[in-house]
Amino acid sequence: MDFSKVPRAQYYTARDGTRLAWHGYTPTPTPTSTTSRRVVLVHGSSARGQSMHVLAQALAAEGYAVAALDMRGHGDSGPRGQIGYIGQLEDDLEDFMHAVPHSGPQTLMGFSSGGGFVLRFAASPRQALFERYVLLSPFLHHSAPTNRPGNGGWVSVGLPRILALTALNRIGIARWNDLPVLRFALNEQARHILTPSYSYALATNFRPHDDYLNDIRNAQGRLCIVAGREDELFQAERFAGVFESAGKTVPVTLVPGVNHMGLTLDATAVRTVARACKD
Repeated sequence: MDFSKVPRAQYYTARDGTRLAWHGYTPTPTPTSTTSRRVVLVHGSSARGQSMHVLAQALAAEGYAVAALDMRGHGDSGPRGQIGYIGQLEDDLEDFMHAVPHSGPQTLMGFSSGGGFVLRFAASPRQALFERYVLLSPFLHHSAPTNRPGNGGWVSVGLPRILALTALNRIGIARWNDLPVLRFALNEQARHILTPSYSYALATNFRPHDDYLNDIRNAQGRLCIVAGREDELFQAERFAGVFESAGKTVPVTLVPGVNHMGLTLDATAVRTVARACKD
């Protein structure tokens, strides 16, 4: 990827006083309406806002204003791999919407784990902040029919620790939620740029709830899914069936010849994603 044209990071202040980063893209050409749609982008696991650069450019070329966020615990938004509590990511997103207002309609779009978080937010009491939600090859749950065993070797899961911390959280004990439970397959160079591990709090928050089918049922805004037909982490052809099993018919677009990461990098794929946002 060529990152030379990534916009300079901007910052907003969350409710706890932490400065969180984001990158803004201006529509090209500039729309004639002052109420053009804004797309807020949520990156995938271990990543940061600039990883969505190719997709953000494609969206801007279709006339959208774009905000690519460094979610807390990633990039330049606080200590990497950590958040303060489960639910802080939703608070941060609401704080961004108030700190950087937009007068037109808004779409929340997320990729992979970020797509799972977008579903989580779409099912929350704050879902009215956006009227459209786009899930890009979303992680739903390790037990979902869409999940491939081992997630293609991308992530190592500390399952015994997760089970123990989940049990403690159920009785109100959260003091050890900063312990790492996920590690990602990064080489040494990537470890300096990306986030190598997640705490229990971040791993739990940056995804749907355990009852992901209930999240699907509770999401009242307009949903759509785009995935690569050759996705090696998820079985993309099963997304439609999973949502139908929760009683919701959602448009699903599968892009031929595109794998998981290609969905945000391949020229044909990003154009397909951009056009999926059209009214």
